[in-house]
Amino acid sequence: MSNLTMWEILVPSASNDGVEYPIEYHQEWDRKVIKIAGGLTILKSQKGAWMSNNIQNIVRDKMIAVRIACTKVQIEGIMGVTASHYNQEAVMAYKISNCVLIEEYDND
Repeated sequence: MSNLTMWEILVPSASNDGVEYPIEYHQEWDRKVIKIAGGLTILKSQKGAWMSNNIQNIVRDKMIAVRIACTKVQIEGIMGVTASHYNQEAVMAYKISNCVLIEEYDND
């Protein structure tokens, strides 16, 4: 039985001033996450909206949902990396499942 949990974290597709991040910038974050957790699954971007304490209005943005099988300690580290990398006020991650099965096969 695995001690991994499946998490989903939301990553911004654009900076706070609305400028889309280049793919290379996202790939740099991907490499950091893979180094921590060993892998990730990137889903299609989605529209989001939230109330910002700093701006005092509703912020609308595209977010990229990313799924990661890792421990709670690892997702907390990934949240910190995400906040720093994307200069975020807040980062949200949520548990999708606490049952992650990974079966490896020898295909030779």
